[in-house]
Amino acid sequence: MKKNKYIILLVILLAVVALILILTNSTSTFRRSMSDFAVADTSTVTKIFMSDKNNNSVKLSRKETGSWVLNDNFAALKFNIDLMLKTMTDIQVKAPVALAAHNTIVKHLAVNGVKVEVYQMVYRFDLMGIRLFSHEKLTKVYYIGGATPDNQACYALMENSEEPFVIYLPGLRGFVTPRYSTIERYWRDLTVFRKNIEEIRMVKLEVPENPEYSFEVQLDRGRLKNFISLADNKPLPDLDTLKVLNFLSGFRNVNFEAFLNDMDKHTKDSVLSTNPFIIITLTDTLNKTKVVKTYHKANLFGQKDFQGRILPYDPDRLYAMVNDGKDFVLIQYFAFNKILRPKPYFSKGFKMPDEQPEGAF
Repeated sequence: MKKNKYIILLVILLAVVALILILTNSTSTFRRSMSDFAVADTSTVTKIFMSDKNNNSVKLSRKETGSWVLNDNFAALKFNIDLMLKTMTDIQVKAPVALAAHNTIVKHLAVNGVKVEVYQMVYRFDLMGIRLFSHEKLTKVYYIGGATPDNQACYALMENSEEPFVIYLPGLRGFVTPRYSTIERYWRDLTVFRKNIEEIRMVKLEVPENPEYSFEVQLDRGRLKNFISLADNKPLPDLDTLKVLNFLSGFRNVNFEAFLNDMDKHTKDSVLSTNPFIIITLTDTLNKTKVVKTYHKANLFGQKDFQGRILPYDPDRLYAMVNDGKDFVLIQYFAFNKILRPKPYFSKGFKMPDEQPEGAF
């Protein structure tokens, strides 16, 4: 009987100790979660949603292929996605906000903060490497605010917490707030063309003001089939096939420089009312067609050619309509020169004039 009494007391004592440990650990975990902004494994992130008080919002979703989509509509810019994921992995807490600034910072975050929601693929059963029953779950919600006075960190607050923190990115001379942009164009992919030769069925280049420079290239499973002048529907004599292949390889990775959708309407309409400089139409092997219309840009800074004459147009940049005419953008000759070639260029022995950009024939 006495022995049983000791056993009961021991069980009660162990239960009390266990309860204390559980409560202590829970409190510690709770406090840690209020400052746990980093995402340990970004490979499990499936979606990121960000919004602000100005009704701006972006949704970034990972597709099964691993690529990302912006607002269920546009391809997302890979560089900025990678930068965001790395930021989410590496951000650290420097310190809690000082008590004297607490109320001011909380108010700032409530009014100006960007709300960040992170969704990840998690498992209902995850033990000793065995993972079962995966599902998407909202794992983190926090607010990102403005910079600290030294511009080397910023303020952040976990949802359902009243304790804001100063967070920073080790090695970064600055603060991470700009990376949490809610402006759609910041996340938009800048790709115009991204096709290998094997994916191309036809490329047509039209020069409205000089129709004799226009042509069409046809391919059959990556091999040159026809090169036809659009002016007379005849093949080009003395064709340099190596130049044609270099031209086609130029479509592998072509990007524009910037969106200009917000340009002054009068200026934009004035540009679009002129004849396009060059129109490029590419049809791939899946019969998907992309049309890009380019327009001259005025020479606002008076650049001159090698003879000292003022050029009529900007020698470095053009305007363009891309994405089925939905986006007005700025492009560079540097990026587009390989695919802005006139028909005579493809004749053996032809050389582009030295006094102007190669594509500005």
